Amino acid sequence: MTVQRNIIPIYTSRGELGAYLAFPYLFNKSGEWVGWVTKEREVYSVVGTYVGWLSDDPRILRNRGYVHEKPRLKVPPKPKPLRVPASVPLPRLMSEITYATVDVLQEEPERLSTIDHHELKEDVE
Repeated sequence: MTVQRNIIPIYTSRGELGAYLAFPYLFNKSGEWVGWVTKEREVYSVVGTYVGWLSDDPRILRNRGYVHEKPRLKVPPKPKPLRVPASVPLPRLMSEITYATVDVLQEEPERLSTIDHHELKEDVE
């Protein structure tokens, strides 16, 4: 018997679908693993780097002027790819964010890349 995870669509400030959350794992629109969310609603990438936080909207946000990096966390076991739903509900009305706050999926989606993209990025550097 297959257990169906509760899938929460994550949107951008424009109201576009940006990712899926099957707690604690985050997946891109294709169902590939791109990160995870802690119980404190902090968002981390597949390599354990801090990305931002999950808002109530739900969006993934971070402070624009964030200088001090949080320590890298131990990465949880890789989940199976997500079977993405055929449709998602329309987003809620999004609250305004200030210039000091960045919508990660809208302005910096590369912060939540798949594991193979991160591996290629490290080879290039």
